Amino acid sequence: MTAEFVGLLVVYLAVLLAIAPLLGRYIRITMENGQSRLTAWGRPLERGIYRLAGIDPQAEMGWKRYALAVLAFNILGIVVVYALQRLQGMLPLNPAGMGAVTPDSALNTAISFVANTNWQGYAGESTMSYLTQMLALTVQNFVSAATGIAVLFALIRGLARHCSATVGNFWADMVRCTLYVLLPLSFILALALVSQGVIQNFSPYQDVQTVEAVHYDQPRVDAQGQPVLDAKGQGVTDPAVATTQTLAMGPVASQEAIKLLGTNGGGFFNANSAHPFENPTPLANFLQMLAILAIPAALCFTFGEMVGSRRQGIAILAAMTLLFAVFALTTAYFEQQPNPMAAQAGADSTLSAFSPGGNMEGKETRFGIAATSLFATVTTAASCGAVNGMHDSLTAMGGLSPMLLMQLGEVVYGGVGSGLYGMLAFAILGVFIAGLMIGRTPEYLGKKIEAYDMKMVSIVILATPLLVLGGTALAVSVSAGQAGVLNPGIHGFSEILYALSSAANNNGSAFAGLSANTPFYNVLLGIAMWFGRFAVIIAVLAMAGSLAAKRRLPAGPGSMPTTGPLFVVLLIGAVLLVGALTYVPALALGPVAEHLQP
Repeated sequence: MTAEFVGLLVVYLAVLLAIAPLLGRYIRITMENGQSRLTAWGRPLERGIYRLAGIDPQAEMGWKRYALAVLAFNILGIVVVYALQRLQGMLPLNPAGMGAVTPDSALNTAISFVANTNWQGYAGESTMSYLTQMLALTVQNFVSAATGIAVLFALIRGLARHCSATVGNFWADMVRCTLYVLLPLSFILALALVSQGVIQNFSPYQDVQTVEAVHYDQPRVDAQGQPVLDAKGQGVTDPAVATTQTLAMGPVASQEAIKLLGTNGGGFFNANSAHPFENPTPLANFLQMLAILAIPAALCFTFGEMVGSRRQGIAILAAMTLLFAVFALTTAYFEQQPNPMAAQAGADSTLSAFSPGGNMEGKETRFGIAATSLFATVTTAASCGAVNGMHDSLTAMGGLSPMLLMQLGEVVYGGVGSGLYGMLAFAILGVFIAGLMIGRTPEYLGKKIEAYDMKMVSIVILATPLLVLGGTALAVSVSAGQAGVLNPGIHGFSEILYALSSAANNNGSAFAGLSANTPFYNVLLGIAMWFGRFAVIIAVLAMAGSLAAKRRLPAGPGSMPTTGPLFVVLLIGAVLLVGALTYVPALALGPVAEHLQP
């Protein structure tokens, strides 16, 4: 392990944990107290939104009504995003003349952005117009993130309230989260990124002179545009020279900011945060990594304050941080080893001059192995999916680490809102197991955990493994799934497993050696993304309603403390026991077998 990576990890965690308490308190105040001085600037706009939409922000909802509002809002989002993609050829702000997106790709993308997954089977700069990028994708980056935070607040209220039939108002939660949390933070981050060189314009694509002329063979076509074939049926080519390159432009910084803060991950460009127009400098790279985990970490402090004990949130944050550090160190360790495949090919001595620190394949030289390894861990710890390097080029065990982070349920920080409500499900599972071990009725924060609650916890924890393993089994067993694999063998299996893990857990990153922009994968991954998001959300809201209706009992002499080191260990054990062991056979067939192959 190099001192460079350890130093970067320490600085990153120090800055993250320094800003998290302040941001957590700000989120609590703005979400729970609409009359705070911090929200004075936006109150006229907030009231105007309520009047325009016919919303009474004081009207509390039970969990079923809250869940119906969540589903209705997000189904409408799918319809709007799908329509904008299909109609973009007739709409303005389309300087490159992009045509309609194919139906299966448009549906996959609509589900993806609504579900906060941002899986991209397309190249943004050659598929989406500026209007589609802004009105469809960027808007969903805001509201899908706000949905996750709103659901978390409903669950926290369920734990904090006493004999209540309601868990809040979804519409008020959505408006306040978007207006007071996501918009201001995104504005600040966008300005910071612009200062580093991230572009923000509506210019048409630019043809620029290349430094060197590029010589290549160009297929010859006839007058009808069909390829010309020789006597053997092979395509005829002519030598050609390119002296210019087309550079895509667009409103990038505004989408980049919320893509990170909302743990969305969908890039304006196909190369995502490896593209110099999205992520031009090491400072921009650090800011992006910080933005990804800022809100998930802060929400732990928000949770602690809302349930009346900051130590409750700190205990959960400690478990997340310990797991994160272990996975980050694991990824960096294996990426800093020489690439075994290069050594087997006899190219190790040649490559060592270009990658003296280990495996540089698929990494940007302006970031290097340390920053790329940390970014890969950050983005898969927080269901974000933004990437600054090619995850398909990670070593076998280096790739296992981010894959397993997703398979744990995206609870090591996790997505905004979704990470913490997933971790709270594991916390309830942990105290339930501990209660059974000592023969007591389990309690968490003074609420008795009963059979109904455990059924909902089971759905939260087991829904995504069912989607991942079932989807992977289907994909490897049918010709349509096998056809998308460009790397047959063990690594091809890992690519499919990674894709389903990313989709069902709403991450969005990929082992991009899989050709997933096909009708089969667009439908399969779309189903995984939808149920991986909303089956879990409904179960969380049902749990919130059950807990809110219960009396909150004071802690007694037999109550298990949930703020100390013992609880942190118990929580980590629950995550690893259920989350990790579920996938051991699949991981053994993929990354582990690839690492051990001769």
